[in-house]
Amino acid sequence: MAAKAKPVKSKSRVKSAPAKKAPAREKKLKIAIAGFGTVGRSVVKLLLQEANDCFELTHIFNRGVSRKKVDWVPASVRWTDSVNEVISSDIDVFVELAGGVKPAGDWIRKALRAGKSVVTANKQLIAESGPELVDLARESGRRLEYGASVAGGIPAIIGIQEGLAGDRLYKIAGVLNGTCNYILTKMESTGASFESALKEAQDLGFAEADPTADVEGYDARAKLVILTQAGLRARVKSEQIPCWPISAVQAVDFAYARELGCAIRQISLARKETDDGLSVRAFVRPALVPASSLVAHVEGSKNLVMATGQYAGQMVFSGFGAGGDPTAVAVISDLYSIARSGSKPPSNVPEVETPKDVSGEFTAPYYLRFVVKDRPGIIAAVATVLSRYGIGIDAVLQRPGYPHSALPFIITLETCRSAQLGCALQEINRLDFHVEPVLCMPILLD
Repeated sequence: MAAKAKPVKSKSRVKSAPAKKAPAREKKLKIAIAGFGTVGRSVVKLLLQEANDCFELTHIFNRGVSRKKVDWVPASVRWTDSVNEVISSDIDVFVELAGGVKPAGDWIRKALRAGKSVVTANKQLIAESGPELVDLARESGRRLEYGASVAGGIPAIIGIQEGLAGDRLYKIAGVLNGTCNYILTKMESTGASFESALKEAQDLGFAEADPTADVEGYDARAKLVILTQAGLRARVKSEQIPCWPISAVQAVDFAYARELGCAIRQISLARKETDDGLSVRAFVRPALVPASSLVAHVEGSKNLVMATGQYAGQMVFSGFGAGGDPTAVAVISDLYSIARSGSKPPSNVPEVETPKDVSGEFTAPYYLRFVVKDRPGIIAAVATVLSRYGIGIDAVLQRPGYPHSALPFIITLETCRSAQLGCALQEINRLDFHVEPVLCMPILLD
């Protein structure tokens, strides 16, 4: 009988596949807030909503911090009035929201040298020292983000630097100050005087008790400097850009502007020219814009930024440009950018160049408003001076119903150079029939 074959036991064992490990959780960015004012409070509120995902708020720094403490901030957050304590801690990002050039600039430099990335909403500092701080961040191997320094919650900086990086931008323009826009649109819609519109803006919190920086154009100029650096890659200084106040604009100017099919807005504009080396033409001033343009429809405290490129043409960013919550959105967006891309500075960013010339010289048609003691020969005298400088008159408009002792009328001019017109106006303002100086505004058609 044949022997039965014994079953052979296999020495090999079937191994079960190892359980997949859960993906490692990304390390949260540890955040310190410097400055717990209107914007700082809004940033902290938004940050705490995002704390379980990407961010961990560890410090709030403010001078006299005891008077700033609130009970809705978790007990784990360290309140301090020592900036050195914050910078020497293990935070990843220092968020500067205190404002002003000093001492905020020193804090940011310390933070970058200590290996911290920085997010700031400080327009004065970035306008004055932006390129230097960007270079310092690059040398330190860290990020400096300042999207909140211009136009609040409007993603103008990131849109220009990243969304339009493939274009060659040559012009930045727009409405960059919500206070001035509120005042001008209030005057336009109700016929209010400048003084009453400003008072209402102050009562509503759109204007400061001292509105000088807004109505004289200094605030918008700082923002234009930043946009020129970010979009046109040109290093300019605030003092190189002339600015004019909006306080000379009167209710009668809006009536004349409507007859011309225009609106009046505070316009910030910078244009890059490269025909004979790099030069920049820039200004901040009240100007007439066609009623059909997007700029004319920016109402209240909203902002608008237009970037014009060689290939994509004109791109527009618009929205609320000031206030705690809109600015906080821009700050949190910058933090998300660091969370997504890491703390290393971006590579292959074009260098910012120093132009050989920066001026407010522009060629445009112009609006001149006169208030005079009426008598024969006034228009002839004005025309004589203008003709001496080769400037042509396009139209003369005079609305009825005003006293002859202070009679307003306007002259619109054909296209001319601003320097040429400036010389003519010096002569015209010396004529003896004026009740007040001539108001001059460009008519911006493009």
